[in-house]
Amino acid sequence: MNKTKAAMAIQVLPTVTDREKLVEIVDAVIENIEKKGFNYEVSAFETTIDADLDSLLEIIKESAEICIEKGAPSLMSYIKLNYNPEGVMSIEEKTEKHKKSN
Repeated sequence: MNKTKAAMAIQVLPTVTDREKLVEIVDAVIENIEKKGFNYEVSAFETTIDADLDSLLEIIKESAEICIEKGAPSLMSYIKLNYNPEGVMSIEEKTEKHKKSN
């Protein structure tokens, strides 16, 4: 295990019907996550982040606020949170053996 005490997968679903607007909003959420400097990975349905618990909880709040600021009337967020004061497995530890080489 590494020193990271928490990991989270977050999926935000802004309630907009326009596909371009949806992508714009989700991209803004991902950009905010990237700016935090934590280890993260974007996949087709969610973004996974390794960080401390307080930072992850703050990202949940900020993600919701970004969706509204960018024009979504509302949103749904799906969160998976793994917390252990002793440390949790990193994204790489969980996924490396399953990645395909190109």
